[in-house]
Amino acid sequence: MTIFDTAIATLAGDPSSLKPYEGKALLLVNVASKCGLTPQYTGLEELQKRYEDRGFCVLGFPCNQFMGQEPGTAEEIISFCSTTYGVTFPLFEKIDVNGESQHPIYAELTAVSDSDGEAGDVKWNFEKFLVSPSGQIVGRFRPQVEPDDPALVAAIEAQLPV
Repeated sequence: MTIFDTAIATLAGDPSSLKPYEGKALLLVNVASKCGLTPQYTGLEELQKRYEDRGFCVLGFPCNQFMGQEPGTAEEIISFCSTTYGVTFPLFEKIDVNGESQHPIYAELTAVSDSDGEAGDVKWNFEKFLVSPSGQIVGRFRPQVEPDDPALVAAIEAQLPV
């Protein structure tokens, strides 16, 4: 079983998994609408537009575990993301990324270390995990790493076909 096989609903509530994205480089991000880092949606959408034709996709996972910064309903989140930031990348159901109710996708992601060798809990909203087209977790970038950070961009480009 791979990260692609784990069941998760779309933000609209439809049953799904990451299977439709198998074969693409993915950037999985826990997102929130009322966070100081929320403007990162702009950079994430820019990455989506820049690389989607080369087999890349950003996947957003709303999470309300960090000071209640994603309190909205699915409809409110969809509306906010599309009207405020023009988000076109897929958003999944609101989940827990840490703790007892941690979603299985994040149980797998958080086992991977960041560039400082630290694995474990997601620190805050907008933590980023890079997944190779084969489903291997190849990078972890903490929340303060902006979407246009050269190290993140280089890591994404290294996963794309030439």
